[in-house]
Amino acid sequence: MPITDETQRFTALSARLTGFDGEDLTATGLVEVYRAVAAEELGAQRYERLLREAGEPAGAPDGERLSAARAVTYLWYTGSWPGPPPRLVSPRAYAEGLVWKAAGLTAPAAGPGGYGSWAGEGGR
Repeated sequence: MPITDETQRFTALSARLTGFDGEDLTATGLVEVYRAVAAEELGAQRYERLLREAGEPAGAPDGERLSAARAVTYLWYTGSWPGPPPRLVSPRAYAEGLVWKAAGLTAPAAGPGGYGSWAGEGGR
């Protein structure tokens, strides 16, 4: 997919929110997927406002902006959009969740061995 100005702005916003750099986020292969999810879930006006105000000096964000920023952060860390109930974007999103990278782990049941691999020869 071509990298657009909007994709770059979303990546910069995401890096600021998550603490991971743009290269780490891009390496997940989910930047464009998450950008589309955030735009759809937040709505055009709220999404654009979040992107626009992300580069402004940090101040006390209003409740709507804070809620939108938390939702995007939640999306990156869990692979799900928050809400009742949270919506998992995809199995790949689960596996690429930043929560696993932050903890230095592989998502359970997502590694090469899959579920139950711990019970292999080393576990006997």
